[in-house]
Amino acid sequence: MARRRYQKGQLWLEGKTWYGRWREDVLVGGVRKRIRHQEAIGSLKDYPTKRLAQRALDDRIAHVNKVSYKPRPTAKFADFARNWEQKVLSQYGDSTAINYRTHIRKHLVPFFGEYPMKDLNPEMVQQFVSSSAVGAKTTRNICITLQSMWTTAKAWGYVAHNLMEGVVLPDVKRVQRFFFAQREIQLILAKAKEPYRTWYGLAAETGLRAGELCGLTIDDIDLERGMLQVRQSAWRGKLGDPKTTESIRVVELSPQASRHLRTFLESWHPNERRLLFATRNGTPWDQNLLLRRKFRPLLRALGIQVPRGNGFHAFRHANATLMNSFGASQKLRQQRLGHADGSPVTDTIYTHVISEDGKRIAAQLGDAVWGILDASWTEKENGSRVESPKPFVIN
Repeated sequence: MARRRYQKGQLWLEGKTWYGRWREDVLVGGVRKRIRHQEAIGSLKDYPTKRLAQRALDDRIAHVNKVSYKPRPTAKFADFARNWEQKVLSQYGDSTAINYRTHIRKHLVPFFGEYPMKDLNPEMVQQFVSSSAVGAKTTRNICITLQSMWTTAKAWGYVAHNLMEGVVLPDVKRVQRFFFAQREIQLILAKAKEPYRTWYGLAAETGLRAGELCGLTIDDIDLERGMLQVRQSAWRGKLGDPKTTESIRVVELSPQASRHLRTFLESWHPNERRLLFATRNGTPWDQNLLLRRKFRPLLRALGIQVPRGNGFHAFRHANATLMNSFGASQKLRQQRLGHADGSPVTDTIYTHVISEDGKRIAAQLGDAVWGILDASWTEKENGSRVESPKPFVIN
């Protein structure tokens, strides 16, 4: 149904700022009401003449004059945030949801909570960014959460404008990510006790994410064919889907890793979910607890300095670095690490399983991770040559 009238709105200059006023229909408790809406259009510097300011106002109220215009529901940001958490955030993975929920409750609601959704604008967001007390990266991540909420708000009809238009976000300094050197990996495996040694060794050789390692089952491992498959991930003791579609993949294992796993499985304790690494209650390991209680004390004992904020991902970076030094193709590195490469998942998995390059790289990774030093973890040199690697034996 066409609008009863076409609005031009009211425009006036106050000081050096142009303001506009128009009427909009809203739904309050299911009842349609017409309200008067007012907001700043721009500065006199932005629009030197009234005609230019009027054109900007026309753009601002274009949605009201559309034939398809319908009354918008109205809500304060805090009310919409609660609704969004219940209906949308519940569909996200646990690791993502916990960060979004923290952003909403600690930062977004305290700042925007009492404002109606329709009154939020880019200037307010810019003020939020400028007054943010957290780091640049965290501020950017909070704005990503806000943008996700705003996309839903537009789809549900609460708003029509772009909240982030023209907002300037702080620059994030690129920091060189830490990775373990080959010698450091060998020292970690020499000092670690089981079952943690196996976990660290697989992390270094396969490059799996910590959650993917915690979600492995013995059914995911094929020692005869020398490979494992990633089908699920664990977060804070709960199993779920891997991070992305590309994360569902097959990774070749080196002969050293296969021999090590055969020995490891001889002392494996069965559990209901058949997890390779499980607690006494049969739940998946919590990577954060493993990092805090076992891995960091081990690094301190070895004198390995790790920059703050780095943890198990250093194994993943080390894995990528080693593969690059071995001449592995970019496609192969992407496949093993579970990064998107533009290929359908099924084709990627089946092509990867029969990849001779994958087996070659796995063997080289095995030498680098498990087999460079002998069982006593001391280098034995014969002239300029290092003695051939010996199989790793669990005590």
